[in-house]
Amino acid sequence: MAETERLSEGIAWIDLSFVERDRTPRWAIEVGIRCHLAGMSLREVSKHLERFGIVRSHVAIHNWVHKADLQPISTVSEDQLAVDEKMIRLHGQKFWLYGAVDPQTNEILHVSLYPTANKQTTRWFLTELHRRYQLDNVEFLVDDAGYLGSVLADDGYRF
Repeated sequence: MAETERLSEGIAWIDLSFVERDRTPRWAIEVGIRCHLAGMSLREVSKHLERFGIVRSHVAIHNWVHKADLQPISTVSEDQLAVDEKMIRLHGQKFWLYGAVDPQTNEILHVSLYPTANKQTTRWFLTELHRRYQLDNVEFLVDDAGYLGSVLADDGYRF
């Protein structure tokens, strides 16, 4: 089922059994989760809910999404994963954008932006990626990116 179809269905598919208190109306939790899954940031969802008189922090909204155990559906291939880093400029400042893509489907699996590029930020990115997708037997496809190859080798990944 396409993600847009999944999000346009009735809200009955959101299991709110994790809700312990009635501090926030269930409809607001469902709207918050649905907005975040549709692409709004946690802070944007928080501001959106304020329009309805519901004041909740972005952390509370993150907890709703996490406890509802709703993650985007992914078609990750267990064989190979393309990973790269790129220096970009935003408002005159340098940042390093790390990304992981499934080369079979061109699906962007994970991206992170860091103010510096070194072995530690590379390791953080790979740890986030591994935690999210549990990629034990994957072969990473990399170019001659600075820290990627050395961190992958140091940490025992195939690349």
